Amino acid sequence: MIEADIIVRRAGFTLTSAFSSDGGITALFGRSGSGKTTVLNAMAGLVRPDSGHIRLDGETLFEASSRIFLPPHRRRVGLVFQDAQLFPHLTARQNLLYGRFFNRTAGPRLDFDAVIGVLGIEKLLGRRPNALSGGEKQRVAIGRALLASPRLLLMDEPLAALDTPRKLEILPLIERVRDEMKVPILYVSHAVEEVARLAARVVVLEAGKVTRIGPPQEVLAPAVGPVSGQRFETVSLLQAKVRHYDEHYGLSTLDHPAGIISVPGRASPPGADVRVVVRGSDVSIAMKRPGSVSIRTMLAATVKTIEADDGPVARVDLTLTGGDTLSAFITRNAVDELGLGQGDDVLAMIKAASIDAR
Repeated sequence: MIEADIIVRRAGFTLTSAFSSDGGITALFGRSGSGKTTVLNAMAGLVRPDSGHIRLDGETLFEASSRIFLPPHRRRVGLVFQDAQLFPHLTARQNLLYGRFFNRTAGPRLDFDAVIGVLGIEKLLGRRPNALSGGEKQRVAIGRALLASPRLLLMDEPLAALDTPRKLEILPLIERVRDEMKVPILYVSHAVEEVARLAARVVVLEAGKVTRIGPPQEVLAPAVGPVSGQRFETVSLLQAKVRHYDEHYGLSTLDHPAGIISVPGRASPPGADVRVVVRGSDVSIAMKRPGSVSIRTMLAATVKTIEADDGPVARVDLTLTGGDTLSAFITRNAVDELGLGQGDDVLAMIKAASIDAR
């Protein structure tokens, strides 16, 4: 259990942050400069807040009124930076074991073999950092933090320095750490797709203030403001269940109450519940089922609202059969030509190639 209610003052900037979390992944989400990293540093003990308190599992890490400030090495908090920051003169194994140095408490210790197994780094142990890729370095950095047996794992934009293939390689590993290691994670990011996929709870920061807190499907819903500015930032979350994987075509089929969702690659074992992240710019709308078309995913929906301004694009919020909400961005011209209106029954079409199974 995390409880944080702090104020941090710096030249020209004041952070006021209050939130709590019961476990899983809590994301601190917002633009650069909003205060996300400052919150993380305060949790780690690298920044001393000016007022307030921080508690972890009932233990007070910081309380201004009582002058309590537990130093970083006594907090049992793991920290993963944007840059892996491995020791260049040590092998991957030696970097990993360095994390053990910080766990001198009587608390439980994570098993070395279990950690490297979850992260898939068995073959990297003898290499030095200069012989590792960016994704491999981050795996080792995550392992080093875990082997300190932390009560809380802090991750500060851990994927920001990686290219897309490496990001897609690391994301499932973070999910495995969450699900198999059962270590609560405070995850800093300004990437909406990362947050939508990983987080159970999202804390939105804007200019040093918490503006929204809640589950991602609510917090990441389209914001108020010019529609044109939302087009590439708006995502929707759909809950589906894996039906099967087609070996020949390399496609996973997911069951959703509104229809079948096709996803390239192997998603999860049949029967597994998965969260599908869909960008609003990847959704098209049809009034009836089209004939010859490459799009495989067509979901039954009803038009909930249509938002438009003076720009060329409109946002259409759809209610899918089953209750999920899906946002689509189409041109205002298309809205008029289709005669689209609130309450219309439509098909939401999503290109399979726009979704990655990982």
